Amino acid sequence: MAMQQMQLKVNGTLHTVMEQPHRTLLEVLREELGFTGTKRACRVGDCGACTVIIDGKAVLSCLTLAVEVQGREIITIEALGDGDRPDPLQRSFVDCGAVQCGFCTPGMVMSAKALLDENPHPDPDEVRRAIAGNLCRCTGYAKIVEAIEDAATRLA
Repeated sequence: MAMQQMQLKVNGTLHTVMEQPHRTLLEVLREELGFTGTKRACRVGDCGACTVIIDGKAVLSCLTLAVEVQGREIITIEALGDGDRPDPLQRSFVDCGAVQCGFCTPGMVMSAKALLDENPHPDPDEVRRAIAGNLCRCTGYAKIVEAIEDAATRLA
């Protein structure tokens, strides 16, 4: 298959890559652009570990072709903060014990960020619906919901 030039705006920076049009956004983010915070897990849209935000909406990058998101705003977990200066949402996940093994955390945080950006004061049912596509095998979700509610308070 022929390579195609693509321009992807990731975390505010425009990146030009040569890719085959069948490559997923997940593959391009991780393998070509080095955004490894977006996790590769199920590859079929079942787990949410690959969640990124595209134009303000939580999107599964394993089900999204990179070619389809040219010209759109793509936000990955790397844009939120780091160990020295975490985003308030990341701080809430740590403070509330919502991080266990950590594998699902980037996708969970991105789903939560999309929710809080759209609805700064969600009720617990809205939080649960927003993260319904994100699987966690460690926490049982109670601490994750608590962390998202805590972040909403911090961000208010």
